[in-house]
Amino acid sequence: MKTETATFGGGCFWCTEAIFQRLKGVETVSAGYAGGKRKNPSYEQVSSGATGHAETIQITFDPSKISYDKLLQIFFATHDPTTMNRQGGDVGTQYRSVIFYHNAEQENATKKKIAEISANYSSKIVTEVLPLENFYKAEDYHQDYYTQNRTVNPYCSAVIDPKVKKLLERFNNDVKEEYKESF
Repeated sequence: MKTETATFGGGCFWCTEAIFQRLKGVETVSAGYAGGKRKNPSYEQVSSGATGHAETIQITFDPSKISYDKLLQIFFATHDPTTMNRQGGDVGTQYRSVIFYHNAEQENATKKKIAEISANYSSKIVTEVLPLENFYKAEDYHQDYYTQNRTVNPYCSAVIDPKVKKLLERFNNDVKEEYKESF
């Protein structure tokens, strides 16, 4: 199996990880940091807003099962790409909407998708499209966060559950069977 990698930032990485790990064809999703200059940043450093990094996820996927275009479609449908440095109550450059492309094909596909969907929004899409320079995996306690903490962290039920519900409603055919949980 030949896999590819995509790197997205769409607000809190707990949210984006929960969305993308539920998709057919997605092999792994890692929460981490990208887009800044500090090497091997910590969560506390990124949260300060001083590193330039965004909370991101890195997705390993099988393009024979899910296309990069489908990943883009889901990315744009499950967060607000028109708010600068903010997703809901999460505010700061670390929560910006950003796509880090891995090659020219991803760059072109991303710019094409933004052009295609721009008319669907009343405000301008502010998602940054940048080459990936470095991805730093976040601390272990951030990995698989939603699955591990769904019943104990109120943030999961208040913020992440609605995003997962939206995924199930709009992209049910793309969701792995084991994640088609009811709410």
